[in-house]
Parts: sequence; structure tokens; C-alpha cells
Amino acid sequence: MNIDELSSIIESRRAIYPPVYTGEEIPDEQIEILLQNANWAPTHKKTEPWRFKVLKGRKLKDLSNYLATYYERNTPPDKFSNTRHKKMLNKTANCSHVIAICMQRDPQKRIPEWEEIASVACAVQNMWLSCTVMKIGCYWSTPKAALEARDFFNLKEGERCLGLFYIGVPKPMALEAPGVRQPVEEKVEWLTM
Repeated sequence: MNIDELSSIIESRRAIYPPVYTGEEIPDEQIEILLQNANWAPTHKKTEPWRFKVLKGRKLKDLSNYLATYYERNTPPDKFSNTRHKKMLNKTANCSHVIAICMQRDPQKRIPEWEEIASVACAVQNMWLSCTVMKIGCYWSTPKAALEARDFFNLKEGERCLGLFYIGVPKPMALEAPGVRQPVEEKVEWLTM
């Protein structure tokens, strides 16, 4: 691979949402590749803080039910939307898998927590780029329900959920969405002597 090929993969990465998934199942072997690639993310002090809970089959429906129940319990009556509630109940209907993105805090707290969160984010980027190459649809969502899903995911001491990584086979047109970024020159300042 050369830098142009790598740049093309990075520039092709997209958030592809469950409504445009076909509902087809992705082989577990491909999910295992995503997880192996995630495991090679940078890690400060080699804490390897990323943890993943892979949901498929019936567990996907359990997740949708959890999201809908959380919404019911935490939304004031005057803000409650039947449409949104129904959307939660069907959130995973077209997904092949959902991966809960979790972080295990270093018990010795040798580094600041934000550095471990950054490592987990790098692991997710590795999965996202792997999905791009394999033409798998995915996106990272951080609903409050997931951030507070300690019991649902049976999290250990020092472990917390940082969001959900939805995965599915996308309809072909979903892979062709154009990417938009402002010029990098607007975001960079070169400091020289």
C-alpha cells in the first residue's frame, strides 16, 4: 500500500446509519477482523483500555428495548414523542451487529483518563477504517442511554461505556455519499523560528 491508497481509504470513511442497512448478517469472522484491528490502536503506558461488548441476534432486540425503556423513563411527558419511542424500538432492526464501545480505566491511574478515552477513540477509528475497506456500514453513536448502561452491559469496576458502534450491510448507494471537509489550511498554524 502507498500513501495515496491510505489517504483514499481515510477520505472514504463515512458514518452510515442503520436505516440504510439491508438487514443481512455479516459473518462473525469479519467482525473479529474489526476487533483485531481495534486492538492495534495506540495506547499510553500500554494500558490497552478498549473493551468491546458484541451484540447480535436476540441481544440486538434487547438493546432496542433497553433504549426505548430508557427513553420512556427519562423523558418528561410533555417532551415524549411516540415517533422517537418507536424509532428506539426499531433502532437495531437492520443491524447485523452492535458493538458497545467501552473503556477500562487503568486501576493504577498512571495516566489521565482523557488519554485512555483517546486510545479507545483510536481503536474505534481502526474499526471504522476496516469497515470502509470491507464496504461495511457503521457509525458511532453516544446516546445518554448507552453512557448510562452499566447494568445492561454488566460493566466491571472502572469500566464505562463510551457509545455504540452500529454495523450493517449498507445499500449500495450509501457507500457513495460524498464527504465534506473544510480546507485543512483553515485549521493549521505552522509555528517556525
